[in-house]
Amino acid sequence: MADALPKALRERIAAAAGHRCGYCQTDQRVSGAQMHVEHIVPRALGGSSQESNLWLSCAWCNSYKGIQVEAPDPNTGQRAPLFNPRGQRWAEHFAWDPAATHILGLTPTGRATVAALNLNNPYIVPARRLWVLAGWHPPNLRD
Repeated sequence: MADALPKALRERIAAAAGHRCGYCQTDQRVSGAQMHVEHIVPRALGGSSQESNLWLSCAWCNSYKGIQVEAPDPNTGQRAPLFNPRGQRWAEHFAWDPAATHILGLTPTGRATVAALNLNNPYIVPARRLWVLAGWHPPNLRD
């Protein structure tokens, strides 16, 4: 990010997000990788760096999201807004498969987000399998 966020702002966002990616729910303590503070509406599309437009995202989700704010729902082909982790409840749009390794989209927004952000990419699914075995996954969602 070109402009550094104040440490206190970053810490507030991390605490509000439960130190988890807002999209794939990967826990920073489990992944061992620092989460990015991402712009829900990207700056390139006019999004601000105000706290209300910022949330935590893992490097995978942040890189796949890029400047997208909507994507096609794979079931209908209709464009749907991507999930907004600050303003929407994860459990309304997503669920874990029975093995807790794959994220399932429950709504057009959920399905579009799973596809656009590649939430079940071939790198994260094997890690989730190990996290499940260790008892670290799936996360206990508060909201």
